[in-house]
Amino acid sequence: MNPRTTSYRRRQSLAAFLAGWILLVSACSSGRTAPGNLTQASTEQTLSELFNLSTVYQRIGRIAAGAPVPFVGSVALVAGRGDSAVAFVGLSMENRGFAFQRDGRTFAARYRVEMGFQRAGSAPIQVAREEVVRVGTFQETQRADESILLQQGFHLAPGIYQLAITVRDLGASKSSRAEHTVTVPSFAVASTTAPILVYQGTPRAAVGDSLGLLLNPRGTVSQGGGDSLVVYVEGYRFPGPTTVPLIVKDERDSIVVQDSIRFAGNRAVEARLVRVGSGAPPLGELSIEIGSGAAQQKVTAMVSFSRGWVITNYDNLLSLLRFFPPSPKLDELRKTKPGDRARLWREFWVASDPTPGTPENEALDTYFSRLAIANERFRDEGEQGWRSDRGEVYITLGDPDQVMETFPGADRRYIQWVYNNYRAVLIFEGQLGFSRLRLSPASRSEFARARSQVWGEYRQRTDR
Repeated sequence: MNPRTTSYRRRQSLAAFLAGWILLVSACSSGRTAPGNLTQASTEQTLSELFNLSTVYQRIGRIAAGAPVPFVGSVALVAGRGDSAVAFVGLSMENRGFAFQRDGRTFAARYRVEMGFQRAGSAPIQVAREEVVRVGTFQETQRADESILLQQGFHLAPGIYQLAITVRDLGASKSSRAEHTVTVPSFAVASTTAPILVYQGTPRAAVGDSLGLLLNPRGTVSQGGGDSLVVYVEGYRFPGPTTVPLIVKDERDSIVVQDSIRFAGNRAVEARLVRVGSGAPPLGELSIEIGSGAAQQKVTAMVSFSRGWVITNYDNLLSLLRFFPPSPKLDELRKTKPGDRARLWREFWVASDPTPGTPENEALDTYFSRLAIANERFRDEGEQGWRSDRGEVYITLGDPDQVMETFPGADRRYIQWVYNNYRAVLIFEGQLGFSRLRLSPASRSEFARARSQVWGEYRQRTDR
């Protein structure tokens, strides 16, 4: 099998899977789902954690690096020829992590990825690639969700390796690096791979065939967006029909799905896709386990309120939506009982989606992207940047057309934002030596007028 290199500009739709070979997994009578767990949130998640996603992903076993060029990665291991294995490395990145420059009618960012596997006593196995990302609008350059996927294959002998990944933004001379220990197994007779989280895939009939997988490096699924967690598993040289147990547990170690994967046997390799619907699992971390005893293997996935954001706490979600356009569905979500939250969140997701024909909810994606940018950009005010006055305005109206800062007096600071589309001039003011800036009373009224216009346009797009 030849190692494959694949680069994707953005995530593919989960609806693209081939239905003929998807194994739908449902909860059997032996599985149990605590009714309260359907909407219970992780009590340990804090708002600060939401803006330090590398820590979240490292905790669940991913390769992750934070600013200035954040990325999340995972490694899929499958059998190769002889006793070798193929390591398929997938990276998930964000447009906003790169410095885009105008290139004709588009915006382009250039980056370099360096990957290397190092085993004690052996020469390193290294690959370096340079890629270009092109988008059509400036708004796309600011996307803070998963907007870039990159994959790279390696042939490896069994053993313990240290994987190092560096992503460099060639347009801004900045980089981030992460390391991860990878144990490459020797796939024996009647063995399976660990569960591999994917977006889509094509089964292979022999270990020498190309591995047609689109990895899900983050392993995150939205409870509201109709997504499913999709797991790819390969089995090798079973002597006859074999059933391998599959269990999905929540972070309280309660079983939420219990089923099995069936292999026909008498084949060199058999592939199966297991699909766990996002409407059933509870929010938070999920452990997906296949096999039993010493042969058991597992992977951790995450069920969140949003695809691009690891939001698993209901109260945090409502806090983060404080600047989102008000609506009856959002009011219901704020007032509902715990048992109705999952259903009302799905209803709110559908009602708030301006383009229901796409897998994304563009309104929520834009909102959370701006929220993350505001939290970084305005954190000099002594509080969370997204909750500042400038954060509120940025989340609602986006980037201003003009920014001017003046110091008319010895003890006052003024910043002026101009929005041409809304014919609004907003002034933030504060004392020099103190970082907190407030909208002036007149500008607060002007902002309220512009915000009403934005909310009105949003309601027109979502009024169905």
